Amino acid sequence: MKSNKFEEASSRHSLPIMAWEFHCEYLRELKAVLTDLKKMKKISDQFAWNDVNLDIKDRIQDEVVLVTDVDLKIVFASNGLKKMTGYKEEEVLGKTPRMFQGPTTCKTAVEEMREAVKLQIPFEKTIQNYRKDGRVYKCKINASPVFNIKGKLTHFIAFEKNLSA
Repeated sequence: MKSNKFEEASSRHSLPIMAWEFHCEYLRELKAVLTDLKKMKKISDQFAWNDVNLDIKDRIQDEVVLVTDVDLKIVFASNGLKKMTGYKEEEVLGKTPRMFQGPTTCKTAVEEMREAVKLQIPFEKTIQNYRKDGRVYKCKINASPVFNIKGKLTHFIAFEKNLSA
């Protein structure tokens, strides 16, 4: 009889453990988003970004955020980058977003993005990019130049969404 009560009690308690696992995962993701937002604020404050309404807070949970300097060197990548590309932030810092392109990346789209960057205008493109392991994924990129309060270009910011997932 004791054995049955023990089994009943232990089976009842397995669900809350799973619930805690989900809760802990949620807290890890929330912490990562808050860390990303702090890093973005630091960059924004350091370079006196104009009060740009990019909806970063609303988008950083669902999209990868990449920030490059004016030479297109990556200075920030949100935590979602690893899930989308297989790369950690420290692996991409100082490199250009070209590192994600490959043989099947549309050359016309790349040229159109390059021209928009040169003209310092926002653009939106969907292209095929490559993960660290070589697999292809479809990526929607929404990018904009970022100016400081004096109107000088300081960075480019891109919101990227994996459409293959």
